[in-house]
Amino acid sequence: MDIYYIERKTGEKVKEVVAGDQFLKWIYDTRMGKTILETFVKRKLFSSIYGKMQDTSFSKKKIGDFVENLSIEMNEAERENINDYKNFNDFFARKLKKEARPISMEKEHLISPADGRVFAYENIHKDGVIQVKGSTYDLEEFFHDKALAEEYDNGVCIVVRLCPADYHRFHFPDSGTPKDVKKIDGMYYSVNPIALQEIVKVYCQNKREITLFESDNFDKIAFIEVGATCVGSIIQTYTQEEAVNKGAEKGYFKFGGSTVVLFLKKGQVKMDEDILKNTEKGIETKVNMGECIGKKL
Repeated sequence: MDIYYIERKTGEKVKEVVAGDQFLKWIYDTRMGKTILETFVKRKLFSSIYGKMQDTSFSKKKIGDFVENLSIEMNEAERENINDYKNFNDFFARKLKKEARPISMEKEHLISPADGRVFAYENIHKDGVIQVKGSTYDLEEFFHDKALAEEYDNGVCIVVRLCPADYHRFHFPDSGTPKDVKKIDGMYYSVNPIALQEIVKVYCQNKREITLFESDNFDKIAFIEVGATCVGSIIQTYTQEEAVNKGAEKGYFKFGGSTVVLFLKKGQVKMDEDILKNTEKGIETKVNMGECIGKKL
């Protein structure tokens, strides 16, 4: 299964370079692979061990090939020289120069919280939110909260999938104040489309952290980070109950592709048409953190 996305800046359809492509296909498409997946790979121990390996000085040797194979633009990073990183996770969670990710500061603009590939769904039904075409999940199971699920019924769902090649820090999509937090333990399935096609309700099964964000311009936003295979940790760098500016850093993922999901209430935002049209076709749109993805209704 090849994965394609639309590069928003050019409108070009691009084939994604998938880190660990052969491993993913083997573990999700073969009988032996699926057995290993269910007995070991989906569990916390596997990702924890792998994550800790990326904190060792030995892991630094991987950086050069990773940058070359995935065409990572190191001129965007605060530390451009790969020799300035102490290990692979240090590199993976690299910070970028401010000018590399300009923030759309107009109040009516909702910005992308992360670099990644986006699906957006309007008028969602709480009992049938789309995971991928032909596969859905319900919000009560996702939130572990019936009342919260009902708040976002008929609202908007935005899924930003981060690949290993992406910038892996995530940011607030508007100014406001982060409030209640809920952490839900779970599995560590991949969030790659290969896995989403094979595993039912991945977002409801995987580890996730939910922050209720009182946005200044878009009411209460549910901001969720979803863990995945080889994601050593989800690190939060913000302070709860402390007001933040639009685009302020919220946290970062250690090694592994993962996903940020936003839920907005009905009547708050109109998503940009290019993203909606691509979503209808079942193809993601590549965006950068800070760019406008929807406008205030």
